[in-house]
Amino acid sequence: TSHPIAAFFFIVFRLGALLMYLLGSIFTDNFTLVFVVTILLLAFDFWTVKNISGRLLVGLRWWNEIQEDGSNRWVFESAHPNRPINTGDSRLFWFVLYTTPVLWILLALTALFTLKASWLVIVVVAVVLNVANVYGYTQCDKDAKKKWATGMATHTALGSLGSSATGLIGKAVTSGLGSVFGSRR
Repeated sequence: TSHPIAAFFFIVFRLGALLMYLLGSIFTDNFTLVFVVTILLLAFDFWTVKNISGRLLVGLRWWNEIQEDGSNRWVFESAHPNRPINTGDSRLFWFVLYTTPVLWILLALTALFTLKASWLVIVVVAVVLNVANVYGYTQCDKDAKKKWATGMATHTALGSLGSSATGLIGKAVTSGLGSVFGSRR
């Protein structure tokens, strides 16, 4: 991996939350302690994945802004396509990102069938936080692919027609598109 610290915390917070949920009651009879530690690990995981791991491991980042009128606006940010992405980092990120919510959903079904409502609360929080990251990164990845494909198509169509005037127009259009589709903050 090219970002071992980011990959380490990406795995540790997720695994820690799962292990605390599954094994916490073996080490203590205090449900409140298991609940609080699991929720804290889930919160650390959510923040780390959203703000650090995704940016470093796959070059993507997302967030949601509340507008003045109260509506939501999703913002997607991606690294330049020429930035090299480590395939091991990418595989690790996407595999863990998609499998963790599946595990939490299975645990939710278990808590539901065993009628453990208090444990179900933990699992619902875990599913919501994990699905939010899955949704955000899936949309971010789609947005990045669309953005860079549009930019490349415009550059190819207008920039390689041969004349210097057309090349100049192509550069003006692609730089204008770059400012429209560039990183939004």
